Amino acid sequence: MNSNFNINNLLRDNIKSIKPYSSARDEYKDTTDGMIFLDANENPFSTDVNRYPDPQQTALKERLSELKGVSTQQILLGNGSDEVLDLIFRAFCEPNRENIITLPPTYGMYNVLANINAINTIEIPLTSNFQPDVDEILRAAHSHTKVLFLCSPNNPTANSFNADAIAYLIEEFQGIVVIDEAYIDFSKKESWLSRLNDFPNIIITQTLSKAYGLAGIRLGICYASVEIISVLNTIKPPYNINQLTQERALERLNAEDTVAKEIRKIVKQRKTLRKALKSIDYIEKVYASDANFILAKVDDANKRYQQLVEKGIVVRNRTKQPLCENCLRFSVGTKAENEKLIQTLMQLS
Repeated sequence: MNSNFNINNLLRDNIKSIKPYSSARDEYKDTTDGMIFLDANENPFSTDVNRYPDPQQTALKERLSELKGVSTQQILLGNGSDEVLDLIFRAFCEPNRENIITLPPTYGMYNVLANINAINTIEIPLTSNFQPDVDEILRAAHSHTKVLFLCSPNNPTANSFNADAIAYLIEEFQGIVVIDEAYIDFSKKESWLSRLNDFPNIIITQTLSKAYGLAGIRLGICYASVEIISVLNTIKPPYNINQLTQERALERLNAEDTVAKEIRKIVKQRKTLRKALKSIDYIEKVYASDANFILAKVDDANKRYQQLVEKGIVVRNRTKQPLCENCLRFSVGTKAENEKLIQTLMQLS
């Protein structure tokens, strides 16, 4: 456990004293039956969504608590994971003074959100085998370094980071360590949720956009200590998760067997797709994957990307990313989509 962790040493001064927006839905959340709410200037005629939604998403958090074995007080929901990440910047990083560490190639929104919040980014590239360079990370961190972002399984490389390396970084880094697990459902590796209570300085983010097939509703999930979640709840918008999103998410979370079946199909197709990609002569390397996509190095990424677009297939060209020269990222689609992709790739010259 990181014995030096003290959340008050990391919070921005203005956040320490901020008072959250309070609504009647918060104040009377346990006594809503039979209450007449005339406080929020809503249209009183029912359309099923004429009232503001539960600001704490109680039913949804209770279901996530059951599924993940985490207290509801350790869960925060966001309008996509991007809102969760933005809240982390706002809580812990002083604009124009403090910084974060990212490990390129990685998820591009870390840098985008840093720029929006006027936070400097220290980039420590992954090693040649796509693992964190632990010594360089700790060497680069200093008193104004507040957050370290670890995306595992990583995007775009699709691999998981070494667990011992992550644990060491959590212990030694004197700030918040965010472990982005957007793709964890496709991996055999254990989620860091199992060690959430071991480390007071970690924040784990997950999403319903990938394995749960709900990208269209934009729901991100944050797991952390009660202290951290309390701070993030203080600064989040009061009704950030709309009623329709809450209902659709709960419906999907209750369909465990269906989701598990879909994940198995995607993992099976991932294996088939990797094997097929390896058989194509101009594909020089196909990397292992713990996600629902595959990174592959080709002879000329710009050329192959454009050829695929002309055939009506859009993939992701990652050739400008560090360590990803001439690399394309292929999402795992349906069986028919994957077969069409392979057939098209084989016909390219």
